[in-house]
Amino acid sequence: MSKPSAKKNILLLSHNFSPEPTGIGKYNGEMMDWLCKSGYNATIITTFPYYPFWKVQPPYTNKWYKKEVVHYPEQGTVMKIYRCPIYIPAFPSGGKRIIQDVLLWPAILVMLFQKILFKKKHDLLITIAPPFHLALMVLFYRFFRGGKINYHIQDMQIEAAQQLNILGSSGLFNLMYKIERNILRRSDYVSTISEGMMKKVEEKAGRKVLLFPNWADTSFFYPLDDRDTAKKQWGFKSNDRVCLYSGSIGEKQGLESIIHAAEILKDQPQIKFVIAGSGPYKANLTDLAESKGLSNVFFFPLQDKEHFNAFLNMADLHLIIQKGNASDLVMPSKLTTILAVGGVSIVTAPRGTSLEQVINENNVGRITTPDDTQELATAIQSTLTKNMDEMRQNARDYALKYLNIDNVMQTFLNDVGIQHNHNKEVLSESEC
Repeated sequence: MSKPSAKKNILLLSHNFSPEPTGIGKYNGEMMDWLCKSGYNATIITTFPYYPFWKVQPPYTNKWYKKEVVHYPEQGTVMKIYRCPIYIPAFPSGGKRIIQDVLLWPAILVMLFQKILFKKKHDLLITIAPPFHLALMVLFYRFFRGGKINYHIQDMQIEAAQQLNILGSSGLFNLMYKIERNILRRSDYVSTISEGMMKKVEEKAGRKVLLFPNWADTSFFYPLDDRDTAKKQWGFKSNDRVCLYSGSIGEKQGLESIIHAAEILKDQPQIKFVIAGSGPYKANLTDLAESKGLSNVFFFPLQDKEHFNAFLNMADLHLIIQKGNASDLVMPSKLTTILAVGGVSIVTAPRGTSLEQVINENNVGRITTPDDTQELATAIQSTLTKNMDEMRQNARDYALKYLNIDNVMQTFLNDVGIQHNHNKEVLSESEC
């Protein structure tokens, strides 16, 4: 690959960034690392890592601003990360999340004025929704310094909040939609992660939307030949049939369905349900399982990356649970890693969604009706009786073909009119 004729500078604004282990922060970190290894300089304005734990993770303290610098000597590039203090509610309701978003604004403005606005110009400005309103900050930057804006939608935040009844004020929703329409109209590029979400965004934006899907590290996450050893590593027997949910534990997933399915299948002791992760709703699930006296449900913390491949390989089935009213407003990021390890998924998704299309057309799992616990339990039981080798191979093949980060990033750079190159890194930190 040929190097860019001059190193371009890329600015990212997002609540979430590496070293957050899941969700938007994970993908942001991997994206900017890839860009720096491909010959670009990167600047990130973000917060301290808190997701999915909803508390700042050590060694960070959230007491003041912090600057981190990552050098890529082989490319002669650098990544500068400016972290802003942020309000983090222990139990994030819809109202508290709005407060979090609003309180972050002045902190980000301080960073823009002190460290970014009057320094070297950035060529590409990337902002990630949620939260959707951070795009106003890059519009502010572009007004003074120029550059092209890519507004990237990971979740359709406003629609999801409205359909899940997270906020009650119709006037507030109308205001948010008005602000978002302005952002959609004024951004140079708008992208999102699935074809279903593309169609929904195009309907309300009245413009072309780019497909910029989440990816999987197919070299780090891969199928293991000996999955029984992985089961024993976490205390299960080789003949146990493990059904795993791993990820954020919040209200929008409807994870109580797993507990109810476990209750239906409690007379089949070889079927074990594992819920791994962190989040504000975890205590509710543990209380629910305890109240039902279930011995077939196990709770684990979020696993370290070095053990995560084996942990995912332990599962006979992966559970991707969503409430029905979330539909095509979100595309679970955990699916990419599940496919990379050759995992077979039981997915709750409405018919006609992108999620159903990926699962059914590629034969990598089963779709069940959201919020139908009996159907979920039946699908788990019947799928575990089948030979899943073909579905496992289909999942791995799909990941290699469509989810490789090099392919995804190269397509994105072409779509936004940027060329690139490839290589390595070293790290140092300093206070702002």
